[in-house]
Amino acid sequence: MNAAAMVEVVLPGKVEPEGLQVRQGAVPAPGPGQVVIRMEATGVSFAEQQMRRGRYYDQPPFPFVPGYDVVGIVAETGEGVDAGLAGTRVAALLKVGGWASHVVVDAADLVRVPDGIGAAEAETLVINGITAWQMLHRKARVRAGQTVLVHGANGGVGSVLVQLAHAAGAKVIGTASARHHAALRAQGVTPVDYRTDDVPARVRQLAPHGVDAVFDHVGGRGIVDSWRLLAPGGTLVSYGSASTRDDEGSKQWPVLKLLGRVWLWNTLPNRRRAYFFNVWAGRALSKNRFRARLRTDLTQVFEALQRGEISARIAAELPLSQVAEAMRLAESGTVAGKVVLHT
Repeated sequence: MNAAAMVEVVLPGKVEPEGLQVRQGAVPAPGPGQVVIRMEATGVSFAEQQMRRGRYYDQPPFPFVPGYDVVGIVAETGEGVDAGLAGTRVAALLKVGGWASHVVVDAADLVRVPDGIGAAEAETLVINGITAWQMLHRKARVRAGQTVLVHGANGGVGSVLVQLAHAAGAKVIGTASARHHAALRAQGVTPVDYRTDDVPARVRQLAPHGVDAVFDHVGGRGIVDSWRLLAPGGTLVSYGSASTRDDEGSKQWPVLKLLGRVWLWNTLPNRRRAYFFNVWAGRALSKNRFRARLRTDLTQVFEALQRGEISARIAAELPLSQVAEAMRLAESGTVAGKVVLHT
């Protein structure tokens, strides 16, 4: 098997999309407790857009293979791994390494993809689905009858959040540019144009007593507005700093500033809560607990897909060899859904 060729995409440094390097090598062998996944689908997420600029909070040193998650078939199992896993479709959260035709993963990190769900479908819901599910149900604990504000409601995480919130019985206000408003209305979302509207004023018109939860991936100065829009007992979940994507300077500072605001707000006696969501939180303290929670939550997301409560939004599917085009498309802001890469 190792005589076969592996294809991978390398991020050599701060480069334009055309600077991504496609190279070949030997297919890796699994170590004890590991498997080799033959990649069927991986994706371009916001994390890779930041990594390309050297601005992802804890990215590894250049050069490295990006790819936040992967879906594929178990091609080979290592020592101590159930050989029956071979041939099954699985998903895994990686942070880096997914943009390759063959990926070595610890067997304990695998989540089985249910029969009937295609690889590209599943891929759209790995990092996006886990993030949306955990923010909605583990942090904000949204309930039927509540009203939530989702920034970037047409985005990868935002579109899943919208659907999961509706499945939970919540009303949704969503920010997006005007070209996405018709599609959002068709989903039962009340859209707000973040480019032309006074977003805080418009949200207050729609929810005079405040909203029960805000999901904010933008960060920057707008995070203060998100906090102020909360009703008593409400929850702000911040999960990024998209507004600083193209900034220069320290990549840690925007996140540290957000963490500082969250800490300060949580000390105030105003019955509101704020979180900075990190999907990797808790992994260093208890890897087994982290894995169990991730497996439980991603399985819930896949079941919601099977029930028709959420849909897989595939913006485009391109081969690894066209990764530059895929990156440019994902960064264009013109697509709805996930840009998926395949072998």
